[in-house]
This record gives sequence, C-alpha cells and structure tokens, in this order.
Amino acid sequence: MGQISDLPGEASPEGAGRSEICPTFSTVWYYPNRYAPAMRGLACILLLLLPALAGDGITRTSSLAQLRAAVSQGTGIVEMPKGEMLLDSSLVIPKNAKGLYVRANPAGSTLVLGEAFPDRAAIVADGVSDLRLEGFEVRGTRTDLKSDWSLPPVETSFADFYSSNGILIRNSSRVTIRHVSFSLIRAYPVLANKTSGILIDSVSIKDCGTLNRAGRNNSTGGILLEESTSQFTVRHCSISHVLGNAIWTHSYATSPRSAGGLIGDNTISYVARDAIQIGHATKITVERNRADHIGFPPDAVDVDTSAYPVGLDTAGDVDLTAYVDNHFTDIDGHCIDLDGFHDGTVSRNVCLNRQSDAAYPFLHFGIVFGNNYPKMISKNVRVTDNDVEGFAFGGLFLIGSHNTIERNRFWDLNRRHCTGLATAGCTYRNEVEPGLLRSGIYLAPNGGRPVATRDNIIRDNTIEGPGMDRWCIGSAPDVKLENNVIANNRCIAASK
Repeated sequence: MGQISDLPGEASPEGAGRSEICPTFSTVWYYPNRYAPAMRGLACILLLLLPALAGDGITRTSSLAQLRAAVSQGTGIVEMPKGEMLLDSSLVIPKNAKGLYVRANPAGSTLVLGEAFPDRAAIVADGVSDLRLEGFEVRGTRTDLKSDWSLPPVETSFADFYSSNGILIRNSSRVTIRHVSFSLIRAYPVLANKTSGILIDSVSIKDCGTLNRAGRNNSTGGILLEESTSQFTVRHCSISHVLGNAIWTHSYATSPRSAGGLIGDNTISYVARDAIQIGHATKITVERNRADHIGFPPDAVDVDTSAYPVGLDTAGDVDLTAYVDNHFTDIDGHCIDLDGFHDGTVSRNVCLNRQSDAAYPFLHFGIVFGNNYPKMISKNVRVTDNDVEGFAFGGLFLIGSHNTIERNRFWDLNRRHCTGLATAGCTYRNEVEPGLLRSGIYLAPNGGRPVATRDNIIRDNTIEGPGMDRWCIGSAPDVKLENNVIANNRCIAASK
C-alpha cells in the first residue's frame, strides 16, 4: 500500500490528490497489482467506518484553558469553546506544530483583546506548517483611535514593531486563514512575516487600524504580507473602514522580494491610505478587485509624509507582475501608481471619479510611472485598455523606455483647469515644465531619478478634458516626442 496524505492544512489546488474511489478523503493510494480496485474499495470502507469506531478525532474545548492545552499539542483538529474568550495573552501555536486545524464552535467563537492586551497578537505562530485557522472572530478594543505608532524605523519588521495584531504568522509554511472575522484591531488583523504558501480566504475586516499622534494614519488596519512572504493568495476578502492600507506586500531593500502571489476578487471600501500596494515583489497577480472611497476620511490621510492615497500602489522593485480587471471608484489621489514597476502588464482596469472636486482634496494624476528605487528601470510596461475618468491633472505620467500605452480611455481630465499660468493649484514646476499638469499624457525625464524617456508606443488612446485639443500629449523640454511612436490618438476638448 502506498502513502496516505490527509493534512488539515490547505493542500494543493482544488481536487488535487483526491482519491477517485473514495473521494471523501484527500488521499493518494497506489497498488501495483491486479487486486488494486478491490483493495481500494476495502480501504475506502475502512476509512469511512473509522470515525464511527474511534470517534471523530476532534478535540472539543469548553474553556480558554482547555483551548490552550489542546493547541499546545501542535497537531489534530481543535474546536474552540462557544462564546467569547477574553485574552490576557496570546494563544500561541507551538513551534514546529504541523497539521493543526483550529476551528470555531458551530455556535460561534470570539477571541477578545482587552484594552491592556500586552502581546503581539491574539494568535501567534512561529515556525509552523500545515496550520489551518477557520470560522471564528477576533475583536479588539479601540476606544481611542490615536496611538504612539508611526511607521517602524528602517529595517525594523512590522511584526517586531506593532502589538495588538489579530493573527501573526512568522517563518511558517502552508497556512490557511479562512472565514475569520476581525473588528476593532488596533494594528494588523493579519500579519505574515517570512512565510510561504499562505492562503487568506473569505476573511472579513472592519473598523481596524489606528492613527499616529498627529491624527494621520500609520498604515495599520489591513492585511500585511512582509519580508519576502511568498506563494501567497488573498482572495474573496471583505475589508471596510480601514485607516491604513487594506492589502499590501512589504519588504525592505535588504530582504529578498516577495515572489509568486495572487490578490484577487476582494472587496475594499473606505480606506485612508492604499486599497492595494505591491512592494518589492515579483510575479504577482492583482485581479478583479473592487474598491471604493480610497483616501477617506480625508482627515486621516498622512499628508505629513506625502503618503497620498492610491487605488493600486507599487513600491521598490516590482516586475513580471499583472494588474488586470480591477475596478476603483472615488479615488482621492492616484488610481494606479507604478513607482518601481517594470516588465509587467496594467490592463482593463477602471478608475472612476464622478463626484464634485470638493469630494477629492488630494486628487492628482490617474496613472503615474516612477523610478525611485535605484536598481530598477521603468521599461517594458504594457498599459492597455484601461478606463480612467475624473482626475485633477493628466491621465498618465510616463517615464522610461519601450513602454506601450494603447487603447486607453482617459476622460474628464484636467479638472483643475490648469493652463500653465499661475492658476490656483496648478503652479508646481510651471516655470520649467509648463505642460506637466495640463497634458493628458505627459512624458517626463524624471520619476524620482533622471531617466531617458524614449522609444515608447502611445497610440489609439482617447484623451478628453479642458484644453486636450492643444495639450493632449505633452513632454518636458528635454524629452523629444519624436523619439517615441505617437499615432492615432483621439484628443477631445471639453469645457467643464
């Protein structure tokens, strides 16, 4: 008889490794002889009878003390007590735990963090594998929105800096967090550090995060995957009223980049920083996410560090990545920021601002390229078939080379009615780059560092807004439009 595999942690893709003869179990059987069908059938019958003969293998707990004792075994299926449990310290998954499944009681289970909760997180796991957490609630206490937290000092991990998180996973592999609800968490509901193979599925986050002492967001409140957390999936999550970033990856420049991740089919509403940020990563897919009211409430935006809101943000060195089929409405800042993005795809995204200008005090460009990270070059980016509507200045700020900008629709641009003169709100760099804030697509020589902007393809785009018959596609004085392919763009002047 061959190997049996039935770990409670999330395994391979749906249906993989499942026995055709006995589909109730995620098993793999191998019989190298002619009696294989009969042996498989007998094994299936035995497996189906085992729970009745030996119990269902679930450790059911009725108190927090029992829950701690059961979890300390580091394996098996553990059912939480029903009702609320007030934590005075973390529920710790033991190091080297493997195959542990902690689930809610059918009547509901809630972990509660009191005002003086002293530890890193409600649940802490370090150096575990095949862990599954499912179905319960984690509720914090957030009577005061202000905290002593700003961003961590450089090279300090977020996991070492913040306390009062929801679930903290470190140095682990194959972790599933599914159908867990978080509310009033002061720091991060889910924080994964140096972890591979984490699945965050159908998680609900509401009213989380805090402000710094100045009343600005300190980035807390959402899902953070940091310090080369890789092979991750964040899907079908609902995140609302978060003061910092909703979903993001972060690694310092001295750390390996995150690699191989999917952020898809999430719903995000009312965030004061970024809906999604990809930082220092490779081979990431961000698709079919929907977000609204990005940069709300405006008073919580971190203007002191110029952390203006973005629907889909980028930082560090990001390549071989795709931003596809995402939908953003009411974005008080940029819609898509490509600072550090190269050799990737931005396609079929929608960015819509249809309220009056007063609703968007930090409104800016629609899509922005940048190259602040010194080891990357803005090149080989395909920006195609996007709909961008309602931004203060241009639809696209472009730097670098061999980028393709095709079939995009940029509507209701230049809401500030910048003319290149001393128009209020339009004076930035007017003396040296008069076309910067009024052009529909602007080609620049610097996105943080000097760069040659040439050999780009800009064609078949629609560009509409005040003055777009004159300022449709512009450039800085030292960027020559003729060094790029510019063809078949439709430029439409609008008076509003």
